[in-house]
Amino acid sequence: MPKKSAGILLFRLTKNKPEVMLAHPGGPFWKKKEENAWSVPKGEFEDDETPLDAAKREFHEETNLTLKNQNFFQLQPVKRKDGKTVIAFALEEDIDITEIKSNNFSMEWPPKSGKLSEFPEIDRCEWFDLQTARLKINNYQIPLIDELETIICKL
Repeated sequence: MPKKSAGILLFRLTKNKPEVMLAHPGGPFWKKKEENAWSVPKGEFEDDETPLDAAKREFHEETNLTLKNQNFFQLQPVKRKDGKTVIAFALEEDIDITEIKSNNFSMEWPPKSGKLSEFPEIDRCEWFDLQTARLKINNYQIPLIDELETIICKL
């Protein structure tokens, strides 16, 4: 059965222009990658957890922040090439990205060294206008930005 992830696409209006908050993955593989590397903060979940509960849990784990607003709206799921489904929820909330502190993961680094090193799951978050966000976000997540823009235009 293909795996599932859930995440939160935060947005804010700055001078009536929408911006989204994206996360840059931590670790040595992603260090110098910018375009098509950023993502909605997200993570995997099992059937015993609702997608929204998983999205909130993952957001907290990856940012160490608790969201105040609870007016989430679900976006259409997107699929990665490997078949994993990502379910994202949009939420309007302006957070201070300087307060973000990610959890860590361990991996063997350098490769074949036998040494475990710790890296943050996300090394930073930033606010982007929608045009820039489309360049930064993983290609398969671009439909999330497109759908959010359509919804915001209707508000």
